[in-house]
Amino acid sequence: MKISYNQLKQYIDIDLKPEELSKILTDIGLEVEGLEEFESVKGGLEGLVIGEVKTCEKHPNADKLSVTTVDVGTGELLPIVCGAPNVAAGQKVIVATVGTTLYDGDNDFKIKKGKIRGEVSLGMICAEDEIGLGNSHDGILVLPEDVKTGTLAKDYFEIEKDTIFEIGLTPNRADGASHLGVARDLLAYFKHIGKNVELKKPDVSKFKVDNNNLQISVEIENNEACKRYSGVTISGIEIKESPEWLQTRLKAIGLQPINNVVDITNFVLHETGQPLHAFDADMIKGNKVIVKTLENETTFKTLDEEDRKLHSEDLMICNSEEGMCIAGVFGGAESGVSGKTKNIFLESAYFNPVWVRKTSKRHALQTDSSFRFERGVDPNNTIYALKRAALLIKEIAGGSISSEIIDIYPEPIKDFKFDVLYSHIDRLIGKKIEHNVIDNILDALEIKIVDRADDRITVEVPPYRVDVTREADIIEEILRIYGYNNIASSNSVKSTLSYAPKPDANKLKNIVSEFLSSQGFSEAMSNSLTKGKYYETENGFNEEQSVKILNALSIDLNVMRQDLLFGSLEAVIRNINFRNTDIKLYEFGQTYKFEKTESDNPLNSYKEEQHLAITVSGNKTPVNWNTPEAKTDFYYLKSHIESIFKRLNFDTEKMKSEETDRDIFAYGIKHSINNKTLVEIGRVSNKYLSVFGIEQEVFYADINWDNVIKYLPETPKFKVISKFPAVKRDLALLLNKDVKFAQIQELAYKTEKKLLKNVSIFDVFEDEKLGENKKSYAVSFIIQDETKTLKDKQIDKIMKKLQYTFEKELGAELR
Repeated sequence: MKISYNQLKQYIDIDLKPEELSKILTDIGLEVEGLEEFESVKGGLEGLVIGEVKTCEKHPNADKLSVTTVDVGTGELLPIVCGAPNVAAGQKVIVATVGTTLYDGDNDFKIKKGKIRGEVSLGMICAEDEIGLGNSHDGILVLPEDVKTGTLAKDYFEIEKDTIFEIGLTPNRADGASHLGVARDLLAYFKHIGKNVELKKPDVSKFKVDNNNLQISVEIENNEACKRYSGVTISGIEIKESPEWLQTRLKAIGLQPINNVVDITNFVLHETGQPLHAFDADMIKGNKVIVKTLENETTFKTLDEEDRKLHSEDLMICNSEEGMCIAGVFGGAESGVSGKTKNIFLESAYFNPVWVRKTSKRHALQTDSSFRFERGVDPNNTIYALKRAALLIKEIAGGSISSEIIDIYPEPIKDFKFDVLYSHIDRLIGKKIEHNVIDNILDALEIKIVDRADDRITVEVPPYRVDVTREADIIEEILRIYGYNNIASSNSVKSTLSYAPKPDANKLKNIVSEFLSSQGFSEAMSNSLTKGKYYETENGFNEEQSVKILNALSIDLNVMRQDLLFGSLEAVIRNINFRNTDIKLYEFGQTYKFEKTESDNPLNSYKEEQHLAITVSGNKTPVNWNTPEAKTDFYYLKSHIESIFKRLNFDTEKMKSEETDRDIFAYGIKHSINNKTLVEIGRVSNKYLSVFGIEQEVFYADINWDNVIKYLPETPKFKVISKFPAVKRDLALLLNKDVKFAQIQELAYKTEKKLLKNVSIFDVFEDEKLGENKKSYAVSFIIQDETKTLKDKQIDKIMKKLQYTFEKELGAELR
C-alpha cells in the first residue's frame, strides 16, 4: 500500500523527515517496506529553461522545419531547428538545452548537439507531452509573454516532490488502509509522547442539497451481504480532466488519472479507506437501485469489456431490469461514467467482507475496493466519505446535489464491548504501565473506556477496528503505541520445568479417530464373534489358531476373529447393497489367536492383540457437478496411513518397507520397526472379495496398534531450522523390475548417513524400449549440512558415491 508523505501532512502536523517517520510507522505496526521518491513531472524539469524565440525562418532544406534562434538568458542566442507548426518569433517557450535528459514513459533520451538537414541545432523547443506537463502534441508549449527569460522551468511550474511510503499492511489492519487511517495511528503515537497534535479531517459541513430534481430509490434484498447502503445524486456535471493537484495525488500513489469524477472516487477511497462508485444516473433504468443476487450463470459485462458468468452468491447492484455492478468488486461496462455523463448516482456502502472475498476470488478480480471491503471497512464512515466526494465533485466537475442522502442501515453495527484486566496487561507486557498512560493510549486510538474498577476496565471498540476483539488485542494496541523498545529485557528467565508423559492408548486412539473423521472416514464396529469358515486354511489363515466358542449361538458366530478384515468386508457389501458405493471406514478392535505354548497356564496360549483396520473403496469423494470421478487406490490409502504415523511422531522415512506376502492382498507393502510389523497395506485379493460378492476394488490397511504403542516415539524433539541451504539432486536409474524403491531408499541412507536428509521418487517409467524386465525410477535426493553451505565438489562426491552403490548393489544404470 502506498502512502504519500505530502498528503499525510495535510491531516496531521509532521515536522519529521520521511526517514524518521518511516521508523515510527514500522514501530507502531505499519511496517514500511521501502521509500520511493516521487516528482509530479519525471525528471523534475531539470535542464529545462524558459527562452524567447528571437527569429524564426523556414528551413532551407525541409518544408516542415523551421530554423530559430532562442534567447535563454545566457547572453548568447541558441540556434534550434524546430518542427512544430506553431513556432513563431516573439514566443516564450520551454527549451531543453544540450545535455538535458527527457523522459517518455519508462524511456529517456538526452539532448545532443547536432545538425538537422544541414542546420546546426543546440537544443529543443518542447511540447507539453515531451516534458510531462500534458498530453498534447499539436505544437510547442507557448507561455505568457510576461514570463522572464532564463527562468528555470522547475521554478516556474512549481514541481512537487514527494516521498512515498510502501507499507506492508497485514490483512487484519484494514483500518490502516488509507491516509487518514495512517494519520490516526500517528496521532495516537504523537499524543503518547507528549506532542500536541490534532487530526485535521477534511470538513464536510458545507454539504447541502441544492434541489430534488433527480430521485433514485434504493432497495436492499439481501441484508446479510449488504449491511448498509448510502447514495446521493448529482446532476449537471461536466466530465473532463482532473486538475493538476488531483492528478498529482493519484500518480504519487501509483494510480492513473481517468476523469474528474472517477479520480475523485479513487482519491476519497485512498484518503478515507471507504470505496465509492459513481453510476451514470441516466443508465439506471426505472430510477431504482436494487441490491440483490442474480441467477447462476447470468452474463454480465464488466468495465474491462469482459463477459463474466455470475455465481448465484455474487452480490450485484442492479437497476429495475439488469445488473450494473458487482458489489464491492468491479463496475459494469454499461452503467459507468463516460465522457457523455451529465448526471451521476454516487454510492457508498458496507458490504459483507466474506461475500466480497468469495466473489473476488471466483472472478479473479482484485481491486482497490475489494481489497478493503474483504478486510472490513468502517460501516459508520459511508456518509462522511459520500459527502466528501460529493463536495469535491461539485467543486471540480460542477453540478448540483439533486437529492437527499439515501441511507439504508437497518441494523447498525455497534461498538464491541469487553473487559480488560490490569493484571493481564502487566503480565503479558512484562512491565507495569501506569493506568493513566493506558487510558490516554486507548483514548487516542478511539477505543472508549466506558466503565472501570480497581482491577479492570470495560472498553468499547469501534467497528472499523476489526482486528481488536478480545483482551489480548487491546494489550497489543497498548504495547505498539507504548513502544516495544520501551520494554526492558528481564535479567532473569522465569520458566516452569515440565515433562510430557507418553500419551495413553485411549488418548492416541482419539487423536487418530479425530484425524480420520476429519478426512471423511466413518467409524465401524463389527462383532468380535464371526464365521469359522473365514479362517479355514485354504483362505490363507491357520485354522488351528482360531479361538472356538463352545456352545456357539450359531454357525455364523462360532469363532473369535483373527483379523478385522472380514468384518470390514461385511460392512463394505452392506453399504454397497444400500447403494453407498463410496466407502471410507476405520475400526479399532481386538483380534484373538490360539498359539499353544509349553506353559502350565492354558491362558498363556491365547493371544489378544489390538488392531486398527482402515478400508476404502469407490470414489474418494462423491461425484457432483464440479468434482469429477476419482477412484480410491493403493496410494490414496497409503497417504492416509503415513499421515497417521506422522501425526504420532513416527519418522516414516526410517521405517523399513517391503512387499507383504499375506494372502489377503493381491499386492501391498508392510512397514516395520525392529522387525516388528506396524502396518500392512494393499488391495484386497479378488478371492476374498468374491466371498462377499464385492465387484469393486477394496483397499485395506491393518495396523498393529499394540506395536504402534510399543514403538511410539518419545516426546517430539525440536531442532532449529538450518540457515544453510538444502541442495536437490536427481538421478534417473534403470533397474530390474523386481527392485523396490524401499531398497534404493535404504541403500541411500546407509551410504550417506550424515548429509542425506530425504530420498523420494517422483517418476516411474516402464517401456519395452528400456529392455526386458527393466524399469526406470526418477529419484530425488535432498542434501544439507547443518553447519555450513555445501560446495559443488562435496555434492558431486556424494552423488557419485550413491551412483556407485546403486550400480554395485542393485545393478542400476544411469539413464
